[in-house]
Amino acid sequence: MAKLRQRIPLSIQFSALALLYMAAAAALALLLSRWIGNAWISGGVVIAVLLPLLVYHVRRAFAPMNSLFRALAGTVASYRDGDFAFGLSWEGGGDLGELVASHNRLGDALREQRLALVQRELLLDTMVQNTPVAMLLVDPSHRIVLGNIAARKLLGEGRKLEGQSFDDLLQAAPEALREALERGGDGMFTVGDNDNEDIYHLSRRQFRLNGRRHELVLLRQLTAELRRQEVQTWKKVIRVISHELNNSLAPIASLAHSGAELLRRGQLERLPTALATIEDRARHLEGFIRDYARFAKLPSPRLESIPWPRFVSQLRAQVEFVYDGPESPDAIARIDVAQLEQALINLLKNAHESGSTPDTVTLSLRRLPEAWRVDVLDRGSGMNDAVLANALLPFYSTKRHGTGLGLALAREIAEAHGGRIALLNREGGGLCVSLVLPV
Repeated sequence: MAKLRQRIPLSIQFSALALLYMAAAAALALLLSRWIGNAWISGGVVIAVLLPLLVYHVRRAFAPMNSLFRALAGTVASYRDGDFAFGLSWEGGGDLGELVASHNRLGDALREQRLALVQRELLLDTMVQNTPVAMLLVDPSHRIVLGNIAARKLLGEGRKLEGQSFDDLLQAAPEALREALERGGDGMFTVGDNDNEDIYHLSRRQFRLNGRRHELVLLRQLTAELRRQEVQTWKKVIRVISHELNNSLAPIASLAHSGAELLRRGQLERLPTALATIEDRARHLEGFIRDYARFAKLPSPRLESIPWPRFVSQLRAQVEFVYDGPESPDAIARIDVAQLEQALINLLKNAHESGSTPDTVTLSLRRLPEAWRVDVLDRGSGMNDAVLANALLPFYSTKRHGTGLGLALAREIAEAHGGRIALLNREGGGLCVSLVLPV
């Protein structure tokens, strides 16, 4: 009977109870009024008799619900504290049964999410602790919140770093690291001497954690990687130089032998042609070696202030192009004139060699909030994705007799000025080489 009552909806239960007491009160009041003869007294007696019974039945009907509500409140408090191990059991159905079922489904979902979150945290902690990159998390008071195994080995001799002062830790760190941190931003530094040196890359990122600004310091050792890359680069340089030397020396040797035969036979009329070809190959080889030397010995830029119109005028005397930019002498560049001139001459010559007509080769100059943007534009065939990805690498060239140093030298000059270079294809055909130089 109790189970059947629990399956009946609450609204029907309370309506039936109210109707039952109303019917009983009416019948009892009618009976007493006939016996006593006064309706008011009869009503008072009926209320005095039935009201305690009504209170008893209501409390009894609400007792299981009150217990359920207390249990619900307890489990909600447990969920708030992060404990999702609790569940509820309700034998009845109806509205309360649906409420309990929904509450248990919520608990199951929270438990699954908590388990997945814990597993992700364990995975992330394992990755952080075992990565070869030294990681330090520093709070606003310059205390270390987290230091992984690589950071402990690098800065703490294997000891835990959490809770230590980051500033005190730096006092015992290599001087090169302190200088790199004082410079601010990302950068590279070297620890050790020439015989035993390690190269590191420093990366710093700031973010908010629990409403407070924290800093993440990453130290990545690049020694082995850079040495492998250095070996590969030297191999490529040797292959390129060997190829170019062979292409020039083989015909020179052959023509020298032919010239000697011509002299022996007395055929002097063919000798100037052989000597001219030898001279041409020798000058080509001289220019090739000179380009490599210029790239390898690029000095630090000597910055000077020069109006852009005057610089453009000097440039136009050496190569043809259309200028699109400010003409006012107040537009001042802070550059190494010789280096930037060399970079732009290479880019403009490339634009002419792309198949563009001279009137479509343009030098565009625009002022950005904190920089100057110099674009060299052409209407040639542009570059495919593979060439775009490798065009700025030294020794990479798609030209038959190219050295692969023009764009690499322009990139080196732009970065030496604190700027950057980018290549992109233009709509309608052609290429845009963009240099961004800080003001």
